[in-house]
Amino acid sequence: MKSIEDLNKWALFLVSPFILEAEHIAFVTESIWVQGENLQRPSSSSDTIVRWSDCCLPLACRPGEPYRLIAEASVDDFSRLGVAFMEDRLQMDNGLIPQKIVSVHLQALTLKDLKDQASNKQAQMLQPNPEPSPEIEPKQDVMEHVGRDGPKVLGEEPKQRRGSASGSEPAGDSDRGGGSVEHYHLHLSSCHECLELENSTIESVRFASAENIPDLPYDYSSSLESIADETCPDGEGRRVNVTGKAPNILVYVGSDSQEALGRFQQVRSVLADCVDTDSYILYHLLEESALGDPWPDNCLLLVIATSESIPEDLYQKFMAYLSQGGKVLGLSSSFTFGGFQMTSKGVLQKTVQNLVFSKSDGSEVKLNILSSGYVYREGPGERLSLGKLQGHLENEDQDRMIIQVPFGTCGGEAVLCQVHLELPPSSAVVQTQEDFNLLKSSNIRRYEVLREILTTLGLSCDMKQVPALTPLYLLAATEEIWEPLMQWLGKHVGPEGEIKSSKLSLKFVSSCTSEIEITPSSIPVVTDTEAFSSENFNLEIYRQNLQTKQFGKIILFAEVTPTTMSLLDGLMFEMPQEMGLIAIAVRQTQGKGRGRNAWLSPVGCAISTLLISIPLRSQLGQRIPFVQHLMSLAVVEAVRSIPEYQDINLRVKWPNDIYYSDLMKIGGVLVNSTLMGEMFYILIGCGFNVTNSNPTICINDLVAEYNKQHKAELKPLRADFLIARAVTTLERLIDTFQDQGPSGVLPLYYKYWVHSGQQVRLGSAEGPAASIVGLDDSGFLQVHQEGGEVVTVHPDGNSFDMLRNLILPKRQ
Repeated sequence: MKSIEDLNKWALFLVSPFILEAEHIAFVTESIWVQGENLQRPSSSSDTIVRWSDCCLPLACRPGEPYRLIAEASVDDFSRLGVAFMEDRLQMDNGLIPQKIVSVHLQALTLKDLKDQASNKQAQMLQPNPEPSPEIEPKQDVMEHVGRDGPKVLGEEPKQRRGSASGSEPAGDSDRGGGSVEHYHLHLSSCHECLELENSTIESVRFASAENIPDLPYDYSSSLESIADETCPDGEGRRVNVTGKAPNILVYVGSDSQEALGRFQQVRSVLADCVDTDSYILYHLLEESALGDPWPDNCLLLVIATSESIPEDLYQKFMAYLSQGGKVLGLSSSFTFGGFQMTSKGVLQKTVQNLVFSKSDGSEVKLNILSSGYVYREGPGERLSLGKLQGHLENEDQDRMIIQVPFGTCGGEAVLCQVHLELPPSSAVVQTQEDFNLLKSSNIRRYEVLREILTTLGLSCDMKQVPALTPLYLLAATEEIWEPLMQWLGKHVGPEGEIKSSKLSLKFVSSCTSEIEITPSSIPVVTDTEAFSSENFNLEIYRQNLQTKQFGKIILFAEVTPTTMSLLDGLMFEMPQEMGLIAIAVRQTQGKGRGRNAWLSPVGCAISTLLISIPLRSQLGQRIPFVQHLMSLAVVEAVRSIPEYQDINLRVKWPNDIYYSDLMKIGGVLVNSTLMGEMFYILIGCGFNVTNSNPTICINDLVAEYNKQHKAELKPLRADFLIARAVTTLERLIDTFQDQGPSGVLPLYYKYWVHSGQQVRLGSAEGPAASIVGLDDSGFLQVHQEGGEVVTVHPDGNSFDMLRNLILPKRQ
């Protein structure tokens, strides 16, 4: 490697002994000098100003713009200095504003020369070293780069030596203890050999350069256009970490074992559902790292999720972190402090209990939870201050299960829980189907409680960033339909390959390059799909299970699209009906429900919009409200007609919902119909949960629970598989309806619906009592009032409140 600097430009500080200890880090700061009102002002959110000279020993300086200083510091001081820099709390001398900090390796020969020259007790100019080896070389960054694809977990890679920083290793020792981790060199902006790597030069300290500690994520939005940009004060606005802490959430799950790794994955999964993983990085805090590495200064939240007894030395580390203003979340853990004691209560262990949770605004959430079997009690004579978050059981003792405990004078606090907020109902060890149902019915409220706790502890639980839209792919379920489709497109697309409607423009292209913009109103459709593949949609599985004459033959597929309901808008009146158009998406950003309801559609939800046409003068054409009932029935039948899956408790709820028993919604149907001449053109939007367990329930939850209860081995189902089966079933049901009318399908509908014999109230809890009769000849609900007549309820104006057995008018 070539020399980075001509060393005769560096001036030695008189006070510098230039003897680097084995536990110290050498680094270079680059700063600019500003006068007057442009002088550096610490951030208004800063708590404590850190002076550069208090954290390190200066060794040498290089005047100029930028002004460079070589210094050394202990691992702890370098960590403190780095965090202060990222939080805009670092104060240099004489009005200097720090712009960059880079750890370096000082070779032993250079140190000896500098020490010898320092003996004159004057500031001297350093002479160039005639040897080709560099006097100052960037040290290897010991942390593995964390990419946008997801954080790496501490401890997954081969372990390195702890307790020393690479920058402090003597020459010749650099090959000792290195693992197979990929390293990245950190360079000064003046490294002429590496100017092409400017964009990866750090603009802020990644961490204290100690080994096996999580690093601070680099802000890739801060790509540097030039060296001048690097040192510009405007660069301050590009720094990450505006919260004042590194966005690291560390999860401690006890001593290292396979069981502990499983616990970590469970906890990580539930936290990732609550916070944006593009904003926070979740790491597994191993016991070895917890004891030896300076993690507290860069930990935004420490999660302790183990019932194991915590070793005393580690307990003291956790308490020290709290005393420094740290935040702790205990999840069914043995960790407690401040006079609170954990008391075993065997009767509660692994049982489902009713919890009353008090939020910070004083409101309450009631939910069913799985108890750990321990409760919190104050020690004898203790009267302790508590935060507003509290949770107690609805039992005679009102056992304390969640407490918020402040600690110290620096803002430290912990929320400790002895209910299993970290366990999804499918993983909880419950004995009965009833317990599973209770936990699943409270799953949304479990997330509400978790988000309230995390928000109180300083994290943001805002909705994750909306995913970027992707192009559509034009696919065919059969090869013979492809050529007629291409011929039709050739005659109907505009001069630029577009088909426009009032809602959006579809631009048909052979391939989609990055130059083609994708917006909600303009979406490219890729026609050359020989190499098409998707993790979430297998075209071959769809083809094998689609057994239709017309429906669903031509597919518009997108990974992410605004809503499938609008994709077919420009094609529905033009494309020949025998081509059977369907739009399928993995995710929607603007999913629609009935009325003004939104339909959330995370990965794992089967989302589609099917185009069908129904003659006005036909059995179904005279009873169009039945279309939504037939689609709901088709989804249920698609699952329950699979051999051995007939007892999966999937049902239909009037007018357009798919339910698990009569407990939880698992999907829904939205129908838009347009009459043109003698033909109804109908878009049937359908979404149902297949693999997405949280925060509600999905079909594979039902399959897994059935396997557990019946010691069966039914396989989980796929969204592409079920969409194809549902479309196939719908075509068969419509054919039957057209031949036989309502009587041809109602027996199957009543077999699966949730309302048989159901007693309801009309309008309010005090409204007239009625019992469900069934559907009338047009598909509307009929109810029989006590001592009165049969009343017809139209779906456009009413809906069921299943929890209270009410039929309520829809709010406008």
